[in-house]
Amino acid sequence: MDLSRYHRQMLLPGFGEEGQKKLLASRALVIGCGALGTVIANMLARAGVGHLVIVDRDFIEITNLQRQVLFDERDVAEGIPKAEAAKRKIAQINSQVEVTAIVDDLNHSNIERIAAACDILVDGVDNFETRFLVNDVAVKLGKPYIYGGAVGTVGMSYAILPHTPGMGSAWEKAGVATPCLRCIFEQAPPPGMNPTCDTAGVLGPVVSIVANYECVETLKVLTGHYAAVNPCLLHVDVWANTTKQLKVQRAYEVGECICCKKREFEFLAGKFGSSTTTLCGRNAVQLTHHPDAVGSHRLDFAQIAERLKSHGTVSVNKFMLRAELKDGGQPYELTLFTDGRAIIKGTKEPTVARGIYAKYVGG
Repeated sequence: MDLSRYHRQMLLPGFGEEGQKKLLASRALVIGCGALGTVIANMLARAGVGHLVIVDRDFIEITNLQRQVLFDERDVAEGIPKAEAAKRKIAQINSQVEVTAIVDDLNHSNIERIAAACDILVDGVDNFETRFLVNDVAVKLGKPYIYGGAVGTVGMSYAILPHTPGMGSAWEKAGVATPCLRCIFEQAPPPGMNPTCDTAGVLGPVVSIVANYECVETLKVLTGHYAAVNPCLLHVDVWANTTKQLKVQRAYEVGECICCKKREFEFLAGKFGSSTTTLCGRNAVQLTHHPDAVGSHRLDFAQIAERLKSHGTVSVNKFMLRAELKDGGQPYELTLFTDGRAIIKGTKEPTVARGIYAKYVGG
């Protein structure tokens, strides 16, 4: 294979021809192909990661183009799924890279099968339920997981080289294993507590900063430079001009993590995942969270209504919140109950309903 296109990269310490060949022999799972995922897929393809598996359930909308760098107006007009559009673009960028596009909702029933053949899992998702699911499978299978997230002007990233007792991972042997996501964030934020890009907005450059940082950590791992991986959690606010390196290494030592210490994979087992039911004859889907995932938390309707009022008509009483929304030109009616349960009217597709919930409620 001609490696000349990677010449400038191979000049760098730690790469060379040997490092480049390692990249070309690698398979990376890019989870989500939105703001973070498009930058990640783009840069990993240009770097010569040989096989990208891109999973995304969504289609391209005009509002995506502000930050989702692989897409253009033609993709919007054609209504192409994000994963398929990314595959087309990458074929034009680097024909040496193989892309598997999976247009599906990543959940506890399919993630282990998809992740098993991949060398690394890279975060391009928009909710903590999916991140904790990815964290579970990374720890169970002994796969590196590069976490990233961005909303507003703030972003975070962190490389998880999971502790793998008895599995003999190279990073564990080198003494550089890191705490998993649940060592640091014991529980996912309850629904409605976290701002989302669709309600709080997002600045395109902060997405690119976080995604490119994820790519750097991915390249370190795939070329075997585990000692170079940053053990700290990066936190940046590009508007406030702050950058923090949060030392999280002791979280594994002092905690009793249910995931990487007790090896109980609650999200992978479907214990905390949300469930969906298509409501017969109503063109609607009900989404119910497991009670343990919500606990005693009740949705703050006033806070959510304030976030949603710029998207449509919102009405609230002490029992429920109802919002008339337009997403991708399609009308939806979102009804929320205090326990986090929701009915999304305007679709019979569970994946569409989950997408609407993630965008406008979060969690």
